[in-house]
Amino acid sequence: MNQSNIPHGKTFEEEYPYITSFVLECGKIEIGYGEYSPSFVIAYDEGGTVFEGKDDYETMSQAFADLEKGIKQFIEENGI
Repeated sequence: MNQSNIPHGKTFEEEYPYITSFVLECGKIEIGYGEYSPSFVIAYDEGGTVFEGKDDYETMSQAFADLEKGIKQFIEENGI
């Protein structure tokens, strides 16, 4: 893809600050379908699963927005 065709907007870190913080500080995420869960997006920390998204999303943007919301809720509820 030609660099001039790439839309310029917010960085990933700006668009998804909770996902960014979570992954850099205490956890990991999985995107896509796996053999152990029907959820398309999942977030884990050392204690296990902290968020499981829906089974299906119309767009990747919706999947990331849901993951951001779920991680934000986890962080706020646990004072992280």
